[in-house]
Amino acid sequence: MTDFLRDLFGRPGSARTVIVMEPDTMSTPRQYEVRPGYALYAGVIGIVVMGAVAVAAILLTPLRGFVFGPGTGELRGVAEANAQRAAALEDSLALQYQQMAQLRAIITGDMDDIATLDPTAFALPDDDTAPLPEGEAAGGDHAQPAIPLRSMPASSGGRDVRGAERYLEGLRVPALPPVDGMTSRGFDAARGHFAIDLAATRGTAVRAFADGYVVFADWTSDGGHSMAVQHPGGYLSVYKHNSRLLKRVGERVRARESIALSGDSGRITSGPHLHFEVWRDGLAQDPAALLSAQ
Repeated sequence: MTDFLRDLFGRPGSARTVIVMEPDTMSTPRQYEVRPGYALYAGVIGIVVMGAVAVAAILLTPLRGFVFGPGTGELRGVAEANAQRAAALEDSLALQYQQMAQLRAIITGDMDDIATLDPTAFALPDDDTAPLPEGEAAGGDHAQPAIPLRSMPASSGGRDVRGAERYLEGLRVPALPPVDGMTSRGFDAARGHFAIDLAATRGTAVRAFADGYVVFADWTSDGGHSMAVQHPGGYLSVYKHNSRLLKRVGERVRARESIALSGDSGRITSGPHLHFEVWRDGLAQDPAALLSAQ
C-alpha cells in the first residue's frame, strides 16, 4: 500500500491510470485516469474549510470560554462585582460590630460605650404600620388587641406616646407587664435609668415582652442574672436582677413565655425586683408607655 501511494503521488502533476480488477473473476478490468494533484488540492481546501468552521465555532459560541477561559472584559466585571460584595460585607460587619458593642453596653450598663456609636447607622422605618410578627395574630390567653398608636393616651409621666410612634410600629400594645409586681422606679433617662423597676417577690415568673430570640443570657456584675431578647423590628428587651434564667442564648421565645425567675442578684439592687428595659435601634424606650396599667 505504501508503494502504491508513493507511485500515485510521486508526480502530483502527471496523470495516472488506475486499473481495477476483481480477483478470482473473469470480469473485464476497469481503468481510470486520475490526477493526484487535484486530490491533494481538494484535501487541503477541505482541511482549511473545516479549520475555519472550527475556529468560528470556538470564537463565536460559548465554547470560547471552555477553550480560552473568560475574556478580559468578563474578568473585569467579575472583579468589580467581587469588590462590591467585599465592600458590602465590610459595611455589614462594621454595623454588626457596632450593634454588638451597643448590646454589650446595654447589658453591662456602661452607657459611655453607646455614646461612641453613630445613631444614623440604625435605619428606622417610616411607615405608620408594620405587619405583626408571625404567630401574634393567633392570640391566646394573654393576647392583647393591637391598638392604634394615635389612640393611646399619654403616659403617667407626661410623655406623649404619639411622640414615640415611629419606634412602636408592629408592636401589640399595650402589653402585659413581664412580671406581676408594682413599679418601684420609673424611666428616667436624665439620671441614666433607662428602665422601669418592678418590685416582685423572689421567684416570680418573668415573662417575655414579645416574640423573639434570646441573644444574651449570663451573669453581669451590676445586673446579676440578666437576659436580653431580640424582637422583630429592631426591638430589644432586657431583664436584670433575676434569681434564675430559664432560657439560653439562641432559643426562640413566645410572648408571655416564662424566661426567668425574679430576684435581687447583682451588685446594684435594693431588694427583689425586675429591672426591665426596652430598646429600639439603640434608643431607649419608656417601657411604661408600652405596658398596660398595673
